Amino acid sequence: MKQYNAIKGKYPGALLLFRVGDFYETFGEDAVTASKILSITLTKRGAGSVSEIALAGFPYHALDTYLPKLVRAGQRVAICDQLEDPKSVKGIVKRGVTELVTPGVSYNDNVLDIKQNNYLASVFLVKNHGGISLVDISTGEFMVAEGTLSYIDKLVQSFRPAEIIYSKKQHAPIVDLLGDEHHYYKLDDWAYTVDFGQDKLKTHFKSTSLKGFGIAEMDLGITASGAILQYLEDTEHREIDHISSINRIEEDHFVWLDKFTIRNLELVFPQHESGTSLIEVLDNTQTPMGGRLLKKWMVLPLKDKAPIDNRLNTVASLIKNKDTHQKTTALLSQIGDLERLISKVSAGRINPREMVQLKKALQIIAPLKQELMQSGIKEFGIIADKINLCELLRDKIEQEVKPDAPIVTNQGNIFNSGIDVELDEYREISFSGKDFLVKIQQREMERTGIPKVKIAYNKVFGYYLEVSNAHKDKVPEDWIRKQTLVNAERFITPELKEYEEKIISAEGKINIIEHRLYQELMAMALEYVSPIQENARTIAQLDCLHSFASTAQEQKYCKPNIVDDASLDIKAGRHPVIERQLPVGQHYIPNDVYLDDEQQQIMIITGPNMAGKSALLRQVALITIMAQIGSYVPADSATIGIVDKVFTRVGASDNLSKGESTFMVEMNETASILNNLSARSLVLMDEIGRGTSTYDGISIAWSIVEFLHNHPKFRAKTLFATHYHELNELTKDFSRIKNYNVSVKEIDGKVIFMRKLKEGGSEHSFGINVAQLAGMPNKVIIRASEILSHLEKDKIKEKNKEILDQIPKANYQMSLFDASNPKMEAVKEKLNTLDINTISPVEALLKLNELKALLKEE
Repeated sequence: MKQYNAIKGKYPGALLLFRVGDFYETFGEDAVTASKILSITLTKRGAGSVSEIALAGFPYHALDTYLPKLVRAGQRVAICDQLEDPKSVKGIVKRGVTELVTPGVSYNDNVLDIKQNNYLASVFLVKNHGGISLVDISTGEFMVAEGTLSYIDKLVQSFRPAEIIYSKKQHAPIVDLLGDEHHYYKLDDWAYTVDFGQDKLKTHFKSTSLKGFGIAEMDLGITASGAILQYLEDTEHREIDHISSINRIEEDHFVWLDKFTIRNLELVFPQHESGTSLIEVLDNTQTPMGGRLLKKWMVLPLKDKAPIDNRLNTVASLIKNKDTHQKTTALLSQIGDLERLISKVSAGRINPREMVQLKKALQIIAPLKQELMQSGIKEFGIIADKINLCELLRDKIEQEVKPDAPIVTNQGNIFNSGIDVELDEYREISFSGKDFLVKIQQREMERTGIPKVKIAYNKVFGYYLEVSNAHKDKVPEDWIRKQTLVNAERFITPELKEYEEKIISAEGKINIIEHRLYQELMAMALEYVSPIQENARTIAQLDCLHSFASTAQEQKYCKPNIVDDASLDIKAGRHPVIERQLPVGQHYIPNDVYLDDEQQQIMIITGPNMAGKSALLRQVALITIMAQIGSYVPADSATIGIVDKVFTRVGASDNLSKGESTFMVEMNETASILNNLSARSLVLMDEIGRGTSTYDGISIAWSIVEFLHNHPKFRAKTLFATHYHELNELTKDFSRIKNYNVSVKEIDGKVIFMRKLKEGGSEHSFGINVAQLAGMPNKVIIRASEILSHLEKDKIKEKNKEILDQIPKANYQMSLFDASNPKMEAVKEKLNTLDINTISPVEALLKLNELKALLKEE
């Protein structure tokens, strides 16, 4: 326990897994925490004594089962192993922490999501600006950026780091900016200085300057990056040569998607557990590297025409050359996670079985490169040139390592015969020695006449002969008794001991030689880290383009035409997510949308609830983003003028923990849009102002539309969906505003949603009909229809009090009927026979008319 406390003191805040024999044990508060997370038994050590302490543990071989659960629960886990063989030590075994696993720092395949990066982020803020650094130690990716606080927040929303570190003194502003839903860890302030960051980066990259990385002037980013390297060192991750470069995230190269847009459009993560994100629809990647890259492309759409066209042309070539597409897709599916395998080589954590997987990946690369070169497609030739076959490493693994190599390195049976003369000799001794033991067994049975002599081994006295009590009188004098059992006795002989020593020493030396050979193989593999990382990046890009081609063919998408102007012309556009979720046989209703900065800058879209206004808005944004990441789009045709910013204000939410109502959140998001407009912005606004009173809402919505139309610098393309039909009047005074509505048909009091966009405004919201579809009690529906008819009849009057006074009151009682009046009695009888919860509003009106006629009868 003294040893445990000393090690625990070095890792405050971490849950310590302390290896004791065949178990990992936790003590004290760690044990209480572990027992809850892992659902394992909580016991006590030294119960009743002064040294009583809580205890919980699990078998060491179950580490891969339990570790992911602890990390996903947000725990930082220090793994303390035995650093020497207990057999060769008297007293306390030397122990030490071999790895500190945190939510953002892990190589463990069970902790990591195969198609998702596991980013550790470091954030540093100064006034209204900040720097952010992102590293994925499992892939070697290292990125840095700096900018406004909203940009830092946007990057965190885009990349979803598993863990965020920051300076202790910045706790309040960091949590205030990024929210409290992340896993955080605070570092000492000295780690967050620009001088320390520069020294740390230069030392790591063995460089005298950071100019070559394009980040020399990024003081805030450098500060964040230096701290992240220090954190890796603090967590015992020192072998990080695979982090060989740092890339700057250039804000100017990518479309601005603010955090609200990324969330509202559900590009990578659905807002609800049962929801579906766009990435789930588009992802047909065959490799883990491709899946991870596609997520990055999704949140960083391009805004330069040339690279977008390059991606689209490659996708077009794949669709045209189906044979090449099929063959390369099949090869890609066999490669596996090349990126993470080579990272394990660099960290010295690759096991023999993973080394075989690395070999298989390198073997697949050769026919893949050949197929690309023979395709005759220019873009594929460029990709093929970047692929390094790494033949020497591939052939060495093939020649030396057994195809069924084990996971662990300390149990032998890794290498083939003929690799090392000494290894072959000791294997011969080991295997022939065991054969010789069988010969001894047979010989002794013949010599003594004992029909059954068992030969076995235990750790106490090695190899032995066992004879049942029925035959112990036949045992010869040269056998030495070692143990007496209930039904048998055990013996050894000098000859047995001699062969035992040869066999055991041979097995030990086999393990030593195989360990040496494996270290030599890893040393050679280390020389190939850079070319294999480049292969992984190239294959990831190829995989993403193959995914686009596969999705386009499956879903009948079209190639968008990317133009360098402000137009947006979508013919028969569809929502890529919704159409995939429709029942079999049901087709999505497509719609045309046209926007530009001269004739039709703003489309005001009215129409009833559930008609599809929100879906229309989202599909325009999704089609635009898909086009600018290089994907085909769900439409008959699409001309996309390059967009540099996409803003959305859709959906209702609140932030009650910060005292912000739904309306306040809506106004914050809207303010962010209006303050960050550009000439190439695409703005999507849905139901602005609905969170407040009707006239406040109309006033705000009206003013926003005017602002967007009359902006002195920018004519942002805008789709504005609203229930406020009064906004249709705007088109009379503003030339670039046009009215549209999502049509419906009303038949026999029932509403049929046509989901088709047509010109002109709508005057009716059909909200009561939607309430009826939702199962609202008929009493409520009838009363609402009654009030609506009076409001609509008198809505042109200015005296609102008069209108309200004229609404029939609903506080009458049945006792008002005069029982002596036969007409009233007839009405009462009719009403008593009605089931008000089953009739429709139309039927109710007919019945009402019948009652009215009954009262008028003479």
